[in-house]
Amino acid sequence: MAFMLLLSLAVFATKGPTPIELGSSNGIASEEPKAVVMENGKSVDVQDKEVRMEGLCSLSDHDQWTRLSVSGHIPKPRYKHGAAVVQQKMYVFGGNHNGRYLGDIQVLDLTSLSWSKLEAKSQREPSESVETVSFSACAGHSLIPWGNKIVCLAGHTRAPTESLSVKEFDPQTCTWSTLRTYGRSPSSRGGQSVTLVGETLVVFGGEGHGRSLLNDLHILDLETMTWDEFETTGTPPSPRSDHAAACYAERYLLIFGGGSHSTCFSDLHVLDMQTMEWSRPEQQGITPEPRAGHAGVTIGEYWFITGGGNNRKGVSDTLVLNMSTYVWSVVTSLEARAPPTSEGSSLVLHTINGQDFLISFGGYSGRYSNEVYALKPSLKPSVPSQQIDEPEANSVAHISAAENSTRKVIFEIEELQDEKGINRSDSSKTLVQVVKGETNQVEDRLNQEQLQSLRLKQELASVENRNVELTEELHSVRDQLSVEQERASKLENDVSELQQRLQKMDALQKEFESLRRDMDTGSEAAASSSNQPPRGRGFWRWNG
Repeated sequence: MAFMLLLSLAVFATKGPTPIELGSSNGIASEEPKAVVMENGKSVDVQDKEVRMEGLCSLSDHDQWTRLSVSGHIPKPRYKHGAAVVQQKMYVFGGNHNGRYLGDIQVLDLTSLSWSKLEAKSQREPSESVETVSFSACAGHSLIPWGNKIVCLAGHTRAPTESLSVKEFDPQTCTWSTLRTYGRSPSSRGGQSVTLVGETLVVFGGEGHGRSLLNDLHILDLETMTWDEFETTGTPPSPRSDHAAACYAERYLLIFGGGSHSTCFSDLHVLDMQTMEWSRPEQQGITPEPRAGHAGVTIGEYWFITGGGNNRKGVSDTLVLNMSTYVWSVVTSLEARAPPTSEGSSLVLHTINGQDFLISFGGYSGRYSNEVYALKPSLKPSVPSQQIDEPEANSVAHISAAENSTRKVIFEIEELQDEKGINRSDSSKTLVQVVKGETNQVEDRLNQEQLQSLRLKQELASVENRNVELTEELHSVRDQLSVEQERASKLENDVSELQQRLQKMDALQKEFESLRRDMDTGSEAAASSSNQPPRGRGFWRWNG
């Protein structure tokens, strides 16, 4: 009888005397009977309404894109916009619709799944006065959450600037401000990738003035707001835009896909941010199709890629890359032209009660989209996501207090159990803890081995690249040596010819001197004969 009484108390404590609000992010459904109320002239079942308002927590299937039923002011369809999540709200800015740039800010409350539009104000610098103006419309820009604010970089505008612009949006004051940066700013561009690495933003590639494609690398220190341009080694990715980038282990920058004016890519490049050396790891698993205009988001060591297209078609597969092993696999496939497969859609990560959700919005696949889709991945990273917003923490704290009161009753129930059952439970818990500890050790060791393998692969790639450079240098030296040998042989032939000419000149000189002596001798003989009287004539003259 006492046991049944305590069990009843435990059930009462689990329900709790405080009713749960509709739209609560904890996803606990009410146990009250169904009731029917009138809403907009229609009868609506209250319990069914609560299930709908659970939002993301109501998704039961893993690895499947689900279209979310949203309310409020629905944004205009668009693509090549920017999206970022701050405090359980997804902020969408800008984009392109029918060739026109957009400059509005739309907000989706990820708890109630309700849209709203913000009337933003603008100021040149954070210290200046604020006035309500429409911010410059743009597309192909990047939004990065930084603390409780959002940083906006680059993008195509109607009036392009010479250098890349850096702006900041404060959701609390709904204010845009232009940030002053130092150092040499990159040239303006759109379709670039911007990746948060520690306290820096890494900008790569994009399309600049005159549709020129870029593959330069720039780093902005968010603490000092100083730009740096680093020289890298190895072979960088070819110039491209509309690619995807991610950071792994706070050290490695990964670049995947993208396109030029004539083709799309499916290559994967890795930059070691410590050695600033590029490499191309060997990809394993399925072979991803070439694509540009895709979107990506990371959860631990997993990099999810969705959307994009190439010269032939849109890409319908949602892929995931294990960044520690470079193994590709397919998460799910959708019908062609479904919004999550669109080009220029946005993809963000949102975490509720430790469960990760991928949120896709907008894009273009023959038509512009303003639909919102969500996917609950089944893969669990080795390090769980740490995204816990303040309202979420409050709801978790409320549930924890109820659980603490429940535990007190449960402990009283356990005291009524026999000692043998308690010992068996304790031994089982101890065994589970030991197994979990050993599993964690094995996983840590596996991660260390994978990192070591990654480093060895990169060192091997570096040695191979150095070997190729030395081989090319050796061929160049050999070619130069062959040219010098030919030149020396030609000089030797010229010297031999000159020597032969000198010998001929010496022989001619000697012959000339001999002829000259003969001529001198003949002249002397002629002169002596002219001085004597002619004997023949004298003889006949005197004796005639």
